[in-house]
Amino acid sequence: MTDKKVTLTLQDDTSFELDVLEGTLGQDVVDVRTLGSNGLFTFDPGFTSTASCESKITFIDGDEGILLHRGFPIDQLATHSNYLEVCYILLNGEAPTKQQFDEFRTTVTRHTMIHEQINRLFHGFRRDSHPMAVMCGVTGALAAFYHDSLDVNIERHREIAAFRLLSKMPTMAAMCYKYSIGQPFVYPRNDLSYAGNFLHMMFATPCEEYKVNPVLERAMDRILILHADHEQNASTSTVRTAGSSGANPFACIAAGIASLWGPAHGGANEACLRMLEEISTVEHIPEFVRRAKDKNDSFRLMGFGHRVYKNYDPRATVMRETCHEVLNELGMKDDLLEVAMELEHIALNDPYFIERKLYPNVDFYSGIILKAMGIPSSMFTVIFAMARTVGWIAHWKEMHDEGMKIARPRQLYTGYTEREFNSQLEK
Repeated sequence: MTDKKVTLTLQDDTSFELDVLEGTLGQDVVDVRTLGSNGLFTFDPGFTSTASCESKITFIDGDEGILLHRGFPIDQLATHSNYLEVCYILLNGEAPTKQQFDEFRTTVTRHTMIHEQINRLFHGFRRDSHPMAVMCGVTGALAAFYHDSLDVNIERHREIAAFRLLSKMPTMAAMCYKYSIGQPFVYPRNDLSYAGNFLHMMFATPCEEYKVNPVLERAMDRILILHADHEQNASTSTVRTAGSSGANPFACIAAGIASLWGPAHGGANEACLRMLEEISTVEHIPEFVRRAKDKNDSFRLMGFGHRVYKNYDPRATVMRETCHEVLNELGMKDDLLEVAMELEHIALNDPYFIERKLYPNVDFYSGIILKAMGIPSSMFTVIFAMARTVGWIAHWKEMHDEGMKIARPRQLYTGYTEREFNSQLEK
């Protein structure tokens, strides 16, 4: 709270004095909570100018290209940390000591198995179901198997649920993939890292051992770090809204997965790959770039620019380096990857893209990396959901730890006024 005030004056000279709140970083916020009791609401479609909550977890400055988790810059975390350490930071607020991290990692590692009966759920889905549909359904169903700790008012229950979700997400994500291609499920291994274990469950088979490539393992770990949290985006706001009603954590995370599935949100890297497939060869790039510059053409280059970042996406800087590491390691020659690299070159050098700050974003590079690893595009958003689960949990825990009100947005009603009903059925 500060001494700053703003005054809202209506045409009839009625005035309201409103407090201006200051965060540690970012914009000041006008506190409009008293307006409702005076018969006024603010109008902000999409909540693009509304602070819906107070949070200490993640800060974004889109103009400067800054992303901080608990104050730590994302490039430092992605370069000098690992995903589970970032998870600890997001959930607890501070970097762990070695002892704290070892205990945290052990707890997560020893709970990666899922209830054996959950295997049967997968067989209730069509074989050609989209993996995100399966992931959403199975995550919500966890509440039916782990109902011993669903009281969101008990702190210990919230902690147990957080560990269960963080531990079991890679297992379920890999199972979604295995089920989609008709291969048997691969059980998790406690001797592998979080990212390495996921890759092993994805690609190992009973008849042939899969050895995790350390370059690909590190790339996957970075993908998870760079997608771990991103402030009050659509899916995180969905989790908070669902959680505000007191819904169990598994239902809340399933709601987040459903929101993430949208092509404007988590499905962006999948849409980016479809765009590359549409372009198909390097020879076609000039035509598609021309179309992208034509404001009368509906075609848009996916994977360039960002809703929040008006500067270079700080995650993309790390992801770009990782992308080239993976491509060099695999020594791949692929038409779509060649298209992607040429588009990257154009975006970083063409004045049209530079002036409009249409830099390649994290979705552009992550899609290329995942394709190079042999992961189908239908699994891209599942992996995003696996990574973002810790961010969702951190926000869900924060709102319960600090108290909350049930979310109840208002509206600007533009429908009919009251009118008389006369049934037409008897005529």
